[in-house]
Amino acid sequence: MLREVALRVTRPRVAVLHAVHAHPHADTDTIIQATRRELPEVSHQAVYDVLRALTDARLLRRIQPAGSVARYEARVADNHHHVVCRSCGAIEDVDCAVGEAPCLHPSDRHGFSVDEAEVVYWGLCPACSASTDEPATARKG
Repeated sequence: MLREVALRVTRPRVAVLHAVHAHPHADTDTIIQATRRELPEVSHQAVYDVLRALTDARLLRRIQPAGSVARYEARVADNHHHVVCRSCGAIEDVDCAVGEAPCLHPSDRHGFSVDEAEVVYWGLCPACSASTDEPATARKG
């Protein structure tokens, strides 16, 4: 994968790729911890630098739902969306709402050439829904 996008194959890059593939939607701290299990001497800064390089090369995607820290995923070959739990912050992938990218069309493009649509669905995951008696509509907002 690295060679295909003209990046050198280095141990930190390989370890970070493994970490993100193993932990979809992981935050940076989780990726650092997972990377250090494979490569104990890697620094925080090296992981940040690798995440930036892999995101710039489109091998990873950086997402940041409102109120959340940045998270990374390896699913980059499509224009999918996300569903986020308002309570615990769990994130899952949701396939494109309609058709191919950008899969949603704005009512007015204002002259832009639109190539992507980002949608975030918010709600409660099954575990959080089961653990509360409070209606989801009362928590909204």
